[in-house]
Amino acid sequence: MKIAIYGQHYKSEDNKYIKELIDTLQKYTIDFVIEHRFYLAIKSEFNLQNTRTFKTHKDLDSSFNFMFTIGGDGTILRAVTFIRDSKIPIVGINTGRLGFLATIQKEEISNAIKLLLNNEFTIKKRSLLSVSTTPEIDKLSELNFALNEVSISRKNTTSMITVDTYLDDEYLTSYWADGLIIATPTGSTGYSLSCGGPIITPQAKSFALTPIAPHNLNARPLVIPDDTRIKFTVSGREDEFFLSLDSRITTINSQTQIFVKKSDFSLKMVQIKKQTFIKTLREKLLWGHDTRN
Repeated sequence: MKIAIYGQHYKSEDNKYIKELIDTLQKYTIDFVIEHRFYLAIKSEFNLQNTRTFKTHKDLDSSFNFMFTIGGDGTILRAVTFIRDSKIPIVGINTGRLGFLATIQKEEISNAIKLLLNNEFTIKKRSLLSVSTTPEIDKLSELNFALNEVSISRKNTTSMITVDTYLDDEYLTSYWADGLIIATPTGSTGYSLSCGGPIITPQAKSFALTPIAPHNLNARPLVIPDDTRIKFTVSGREDEFFLSLDSRITTINSQTQIFVKKSDFSLKMVQIKKQTFIKTLREKLLWGHDTRN
């Protein structure tokens, strides 16, 4: 087995979990490489002589069985920029808070690796969004995809913006709002949910359009088929606006046309034991729990 390890931030309180991960991999003589910046952050804390690292997506290929991420869901969103279309499955170790994506609890690392070695896991595919613009934006030439959501929002003003929206070239509406979110099923439990959007199960072939603080009060979140081609133009008192792909932000203007569609590739997520999406949802949102006491 060959794996990659990625962490976005190093926290000293995660030491024992990182140590358990490394010790378990070494115990089973599993070949591993660590993302270079994360390696520099942790190398003084652990016995990592002669450990190889990776710096870009070009250092990862189909010879890797898994990528382990250490952190929360945000760490997985960043890890996707390394995996891209390589089809390497992600094993998310949750040292963060909610953890809708990172479902391996930090106390279960050793057992999770045993289950992987015994092939006691399933692979779940997650859809991504692909973005293009007219005129083209250099910043989106390579990283033009998002796992959670694509959002459009105001930049240098407190005034609302207008987002003219088209579905398969048919005019839908003009959202007068602070912005608009296009969320995948994966992203439906993130930013979209906090703005009143629906929860969509990961295997549903749908996307959600969720306005951010809409000023036209009859505007409601809308669920659409994931083969829909979406087009937006934005206007407002200022001429510049934010276009965000997960946590990556670029600037657009009122002359920019934004096109969003389902990406040509999907992300593979590892699900072990019975930690299904429904079970995670029930636990994180306390569904079925009596909170009256």
